[in-house]
Amino acid sequence: MKKYFITGIVILLPLAVTIAIVVFIVNFLTQPFIGMVSNFLSDLNIINRGFLFMNPEQVLKYGSQLLILVCLFLFTLILGMIARWFFFRSLLYLSDKILHRIPVINKVYKTTQEIIKTLFVTDKNTFKQVVMVPFPKHDTYVIGLVSRESPKICSDAAKSDLVSILVPTTPNPTTGFLLMYPKDQLIHLEMRTEQAIKYIVSCGVITPEHPEPAKNVDAK
Repeated sequence: MKKYFITGIVILLPLAVTIAIVVFIVNFLTQPFIGMVSNFLSDLNIINRGFLFMNPEQVLKYGSQLLILVCLFLFTLILGMIARWFFFRSLLYLSDKILHRIPVINKVYKTTQEIIKTLFVTDKNTFKQVVMVPFPKHDTYVIGLVSRESPKICSDAAKSDLVSILVPTTPNPTTGFLLMYPKDQLIHLEMRTEQAIKYIVSCGVITPEHPEPAKNVDAK
């Protein structure tokens, strides 16, 4: 019975986590507009009956969320197309300069802008190199991902060329520690980023030498 229970957890837990993340993202994107869209659909009397196991209120809520997601997708697509036009680029440049001059707002805007550019625009080799580094003490090691060279002010203060390393936590690799190490303390591994993440998420169970077990296919 214990084996059956563990097998059930292995099957259900990733599905539950995935559903929870999707629901969080959908609610985060639609929450600012849900009231306005729901009132609009109610006034039009488009959705006024239940569907399957859902009552009219649930149908209205989920229908509003679906409509909001479609509109957000179309808005983002159109915005990307317009952003390629020269005039709109000039307008974005002007608004960017204005936002950089507004106290308080400029700090938040600039920080967010730098993070987005770092993740999606700059060096594609970021987080591509897997290393092993000493942590939390010199005789124990953790898996880390090379971000890039540390800020010059940090390297100068330490009088050594430092490299920024992201050490993800387990079993949730979306959080972790940002550590700086001298280059001679990095142990480079012949391991892909995907393999390192699987190793971390699985708490060390899935390794390049012990991959996920292949699913049995019934022979015909």
